Parts: sequence; structure tokens; C-alpha cells
Amino acid sequence: MDIEVIGGGPAGLYFSILMKRRDPRTRLRVTERNGPEDAFGWGVVFSDETMGNLAEADPETYAEIVANFAHWDAIDIHYQGHLLRSKGHGFSGLSRRLLLNILQRRARALGVELVYHREVDDVEARGQTDLILAADGANSLIRARYADAFRPHIDWRRNRFIWLGTTRPFEAFTFFFKENEHGLWRVHAYRFNDELGTFILETTEASWAKAGLEGASEEATIAYAEALFAEELGGHRLMKSRALWRRFPTVRNERWSHRNIVLMGDAAHTAHFSVGSGTKLAMEDAIALSDALTRHRDITAALETYEAARRGPVESLQRAAQSSLEWFEETERYFGKLAPEPFAASLLTRSLRLTHQSLKTRDPAFVATLDRWFAREAAHQTGIAAEDPAPPPMFTPFRVRDLMLANRIVVSAMCQYSAEEGMPNDWHLVHLGSRAVGGAGLVMTEMTDISREGRISPGCAGLYTEAQAAAWRRITDFVHGASGAKIGVQLAHAGRKGATKLIWEGMDEPLESGAWPLIAASPIPYLPESQVPKPMDRRDMDEVRDDFVRATDLALAAGFDVIELHFAHGYLLASFLSPLTNHRRDEYGGSLENRLRFPLEVFDAVRTRWPEARPMSVRLSATDWVEGGFEVEDAVAVAKALKEHGCDLVDVSAGQTVPEQKPRYGRLFQTPFADRIRHEAGMATMAVGAISSYADANSILIAGRADLVVLARAHLFDPYWTRHAAFEQGYELAWPDPYGSLKGYRPRFI
Repeated sequence: MDIEVIGGGPAGLYFSILMKRRDPRTRLRVTERNGPEDAFGWGVVFSDETMGNLAEADPETYAEIVANFAHWDAIDIHYQGHLLRSKGHGFSGLSRRLLLNILQRRARALGVELVYHREVDDVEARGQTDLILAADGANSLIRARYADAFRPHIDWRRNRFIWLGTTRPFEAFTFFFKENEHGLWRVHAYRFNDELGTFILETTEASWAKAGLEGASEEATIAYAEALFAEELGGHRLMKSRALWRRFPTVRNERWSHRNIVLMGDAAHTAHFSVGSGTKLAMEDAIALSDALTRHRDITAALETYEAARRGPVESLQRAAQSSLEWFEETERYFGKLAPEPFAASLLTRSLRLTHQSLKTRDPAFVATLDRWFAREAAHQTGIAAEDPAPPPMFTPFRVRDLMLANRIVVSAMCQYSAEEGMPNDWHLVHLGSRAVGGAGLVMTEMTDISREGRISPGCAGLYTEAQAAAWRRITDFVHGASGAKIGVQLAHAGRKGATKLIWEGMDEPLESGAWPLIAASPIPYLPESQVPKPMDRRDMDEVRDDFVRATDLALAAGFDVIELHFAHGYLLASFLSPLTNHRRDEYGGSLENRLRFPLEVFDAVRTRWPEARPMSVRLSATDWVEGGFEVEDAVAVAKALKEHGCDLVDVSAGQTVPEQKPRYGRLFQTPFADRIRHEAGMATMAVGAISSYADANSILIAGRADLVVLARAHLFDPYWTRHAAFEQGYELAWPDPYGSLKGYRPRFI
């Protein structure tokens, strides 16, 4: 093959080495715009996992890289005078210049032609060649020239950072967080040999400008940073390498190849430096492309195979990087507000790649320290003495007003569509009762409607008659008598999403017969074929408010411990909150304050009727997932208002307001909303959304992202999820008397 490589960084060099090693007949020319000694950086980082891939691909290169490694297994977090160290992480650092030199020598030895100080922006002028590899970095000229084919998207992030060197060789991967009159500064630092280290300084755009660093030279920046971090540097100096303050570009491309041109490394994708090295991604790209070209003689097939193999792992890392970079963009949210232990836990688990459990596997002593802190805080919050040894965070108690929850696990409100005329029955008794016996601290009813006309479907449960209250009382009595769980009712009105078929007959599809009239904030149907709701007038509002009050009285008679009002998912009260569903021109439309007016009126009426000692929660969609809709900033404002009106918890969900939503699904995808509301509104939150493991539940709690963890499908699959989680963590929950013989039982099949 005849291959042109544009870009002499790790991606292009390593690919050339692998291809030449596999077939010495391949003609390879690497062309680089800069010189062979121009590194434009200090150190690169590799995880132990990455090194296993390199060892197999080219043992000679691997051996020379490893011989020059600086290795560490600890992460040091310096926070407000405290040092927290977490061990067992397994990373290695290497000089970027040395890495390039190693790759250059290896490539030349194998017969690769290296050309420096030559710019290439037009591959058409390169003549006839089988393959053109664009490895020319995040600012790729080749990608720009063929942008219509690659369809790149570049997300320029908010923070400013500069990549410096230092004469201090840190003994661990080190994070510094330091505040001065200009703002909060973050440092990511690590050594890459016995004498030198990398020192990445990061801050917000506002702090950077306030410090007078806009347009500052490297010398001026170094003088500022050395003065600010004099104590941390301990007499050592910072060093420059043609570095400038910049913003990080997250690069994505819809396609990685066009004809015989293929993108690799930063030209194809980038991942924020806080989750590792772009060099790692580039070299793994090189392995995948060389494998694909070896297996396929046809270039098109090879490039498709390469992209298929790499896109999944790259996008997974980019998702982790997005969570990580957002944490560093928003560190002010946590700094000074979190104690050192949850701050460290929040930092270490920010990308979701590390969990409470994986940290425990790496460093049991460190996690024991976190757990003891959390148990002490729970003891202070509840007045219940902390257990010794400390339990996993999910098994600490939590108090809301006079209600005491035995643990932090909640069974989510999940519609069952199994009632008749709103009456709960044996299905509801078994559904809720089994999950209460299964160990959860709180079980929530499905969305329970406050009137017949407020139902989603004919199968929805209600709480608008005394007979329904008596049927619910049978269920609450069982939960209270057979378990240590508490039980809450979620009260709602379906609004414009009402009068639909049972979910298994057609989700959101309108009833073909027997439909009832609908009301909403505005006359906007949910689907084009849905019934057009009547825009509510004052009389309608009074009736709905009074229906919520009647349901509250019935909930008290039914024996519920918690009331949750449904302000989410596009139902009636939510339809007032979102500008997508509220087009009113009166005092209930327009500004967020106006749109919140009627939902708050309902909340106040219920709060006045509900006993002072019992808590109230609100389920809130933190975003509509549609541009121009309700956003997380609005959710924070709503949470603040709810807190002022006596709300105790926000159950943080998202979306389902309009059918054209574009949610960003993924593990724990709604947890960041609970995190933000908890810290910015000062409100206790419940996290919900794609949470299924006890490792994630403990991580959410120990990092302060939420106070309670809500699981839905995991509890449908396993009613005893909480007990199984306790078993797997070596923690024993008390059994109800009929199951007392299970105390200490250790089944072999689990």
C-alpha cells in the first residue's frame, strides 16, 4: 500500500510503525508542519489498561516507553487546608517530547519517511495514493477542507486553561483548588520523570479576565501562578512551552472517512484532559486502523471497520469526559460548600467511571474514611447513633420533618394501569407490599389522580373517593405492619396527556371511545391526533385546587407518610411551567414567576391541609430536552420557590413534556440535575433515572449529588433489590418476623 500520513504526532507515527511492522512493503510518508523537537506540551498519561494494548501491538515500542515511565498509583486532593489521598489508580507519565522521539526513532528504523516543516492542506495535490491519514490535530486543516463530508461539530468549552511544566516532580496525580481575590483556580499536576512534572492551570473565563491574564504572555502567567501557588510549589519553578491560555474544544465528527481519507486522533475526536490523555485515544485509534487494514484489502471496508470498532469506545470516553469537564467548569458549586470528604468523592466519581465500589476495591481505607464521615453526618441529621463499622451510605437513615427513613433507597412511582375506576386492588397491594418487604426505605405509589377526569387512562389509580382511600389504607397498613418502610402517594392530574389507552395497548394514543374532556394551561394537544384540551379558566383552577385538597384529606385518612405533587412530565401542573405548553397571556403565562403561580397555589393549598410534621415532595422535570423549553436554571428557580413555601424534597426527573424531545440518555443521566438543584437551591433531592446498581447509589450519596436514590425498573425486575444490595455488600437488614429464619442466611447461588 501507498499511505500518506498528515501529522507527525503520536497518532500518525504510531500508525506508521504498526503498518510498516505488519507489512514492510507498505510505503509510508509522514508529513508534519512543525519540527521533530516541537512537543507543545509536557507530559502524557497512560493508564495500566492502555499499556496492555500497546504491549501487544508493538512490544519494541512498548518496552522503550515503559523504560522511561514515571509511575504512581495515588491521587492527592488539596482542598481548603486538607489533603485527601486515594490509592490504587495505576497511572504512568512520560515526557511528550521523549515519546515523540521514541516513536520517531522506531518509525525511521522500520523505513518510514518523515518530513518536517511542511504544511499540507490540500491532499488533492499529493498525487495518487491508496490512503491519506489526517492525523493533524484538533485544528485539522484536512478536516476543515472536507467539512461537508466529515460534518464536524466543535464544542468550545467555557473554562480557560494553560499547559505548563514544573520542576516539582509530584509523587501523585495532584489536584489543587485555591481561591484568591480573582476567583477559584484548579490545578491538574503530575510528574513525567524524576525531575519534572506537568502543571495545568484552569479557571473560569470570569476569573481569568479579572486576574488580567487576557492577552498575558507566558512569562506573565507564570509569574502570577508562581505567586499564587508558592506554597504548593515549595520553591520549585514553572516552565513554559509556547503555551497560551485557551478553551478546550470537544471535537466530534459525523463521519471519520471520506473516499480514501480517514481521520485519526484529535482530528476525529477529543476528550477533556481531566479524564486522561488524547495520546491514549490516538494510539488506540492507530491499533484499530492498522488491524482493519490488515484484515481488509478493500480500503472502504477497512475504514468502515475501523470506525465501527472505535466509535463506541471513543463516544463512551467522551461522555465520561463531558461529565468530568462540566464538574471542573462548575467547581464553584461545591467549593466551600462540601466538606473535604464529599468534595473528594465528588471529584473522584465525577466522570461516572469510578464508583464507591471501585474506589473501595482500590483503596478500602480511603472509602472507610468516607463512609465514617457520611455515617456521622446521618447520625447528626437524624439523632440516631451511627453504626460501627459504618454501613454503606445507602443504609444510613434520613429524616424529613418528623418522618424517619431507615435507608436512602426509594421505590419510584411507576404507573401500573391496573386499577378499575381508580380503585387500587390486589395488584397494587402485592406490587407495593413486596417492594416494602424487599427493604426499600420509602415506596411511592404510582401517579395517583385527584379526579376521574384527571386520569391518564381508564386503568389509573385515583384518590378522589372514600372507597379509594379505604383501599389504599389496606395497602399502607400492610407496608407499615410488615416492613420498616414508609409509603408516599404521588398526587397528580394528567391534563392534556389524559384519556389515553392502557400503555400496552398504545402509549399516549387517545381512547377511541369513552374519552373524557381534557384541560391544560393552553389548548395544545400532546400528539397531533390527541384531543385538544380546554385552556383552564379561573373556575377550572379552583376546581383542580380543591380536588388536590380533597385528595390530601383522603391521603391522610389512607395513612400515607408523604405526599408528592407531580409537577413533571407534561401533566397538568407541569403544563403551566413549560413555555412549550403554556402560551397564556394572562397572569399565569409569560415569565417563569407567572407560569409557576398556579402550581404554587396548589402546593400551598395542600401544604396547609397536610400535617406540619409530615413531609411534602414535588416531582419536577428539570429540562424539557428541547431548545427554548424549561431548563435546569428554571428548575433551580422553581426549587428555591418551593423551599420557601415549605417543600421538603424535590424528586428530580426530566423530559416527557413534548413528544419532540431529544433526551441524552445514559447511565445516571438525570443525576446531574439533582446535584445542581441540591447545591444551588439548598434543597434535599431525590435522584432518579437509569440508576440500577448499589455502586451507583452509594456514589450518588457519598458525593452529595442527592439525599435519596430512586430506582424504577431495577425494582420492577427485583422487588428485593435493596436486600440483595445489602447482601452483596456484607450488610444485613432486619427481616420481618415471618422470615426471621433468614437471619444470617448466606445462599450459595448468589
